[in-house]
Amino acid sequence: MIGVRMTPTEYLTRMGEELLRIDPAQVKLLADQMWQRYEAGRFIFLIGNGGSGSNASHFCEDVGKGSLKLPDDLSNDGKKRFRIVSLTDNTPYILAWANDEGFDRVFVEQLRNLASPGDLLIAISGSGNSKNILTAVEWANRNGLTTFGCTGYTGGKLQGLAHHNLHVPLDDMGIVETVHLAAFHWVVDDLHRRTSL
Repeated sequence: MIGVRMTPTEYLTRMGEELLRIDPAQVKLLADQMWQRYEAGRFIFLIGNGGSGSNASHFCEDVGKGSLKLPDDLSNDGKKRFRIVSLTDNTPYILAWANDEGFDRVFVEQLRNLASPGDLLIAISGSGNSKNILTAVEWANRNGLTTFGCTGYTGGKLQGLAHHNLHVPLDDMGIVETVHLAAFHWVVDDLHRRTSL
């Protein structure tokens, strides 16, 4: 936690520096991969633990709602929508799998029920080494999904396992999670732009 040694100004300055270190092409590629699923009518799944799980939920909500320009009433506007689901949000299902079979299976078992070849799995893990994330990505790779890892630190095993990556090369979980979320917000804006054309 590098912030314990910094003033607010120093911390925010460092945050800005880390935002500028990420590869914009990786952020653009994430938007492109999501857009491809939108055009093909495929599902996008998000997974993560802790703060990364919160980012998965936040990103899912933003894409599901924030990519739309809705009419003022409830009429059927016929607008195509993103098929996006955060697998962090079904608490009873997660608890049942964790309690009965082990926490390593909380995401992969949901994918086995819901996912199909051609779908996209966005796996968010600051360390890149969360076992339940890796298990889900391994299954997705074997079953025709495209996998996109969002990592920090050294990237861990996830960086080598996922087909594509958004990597924040910093050993501070809080800043890694914040940079991920900033990138996700740009992706939402970009997807909104595309659906509005």
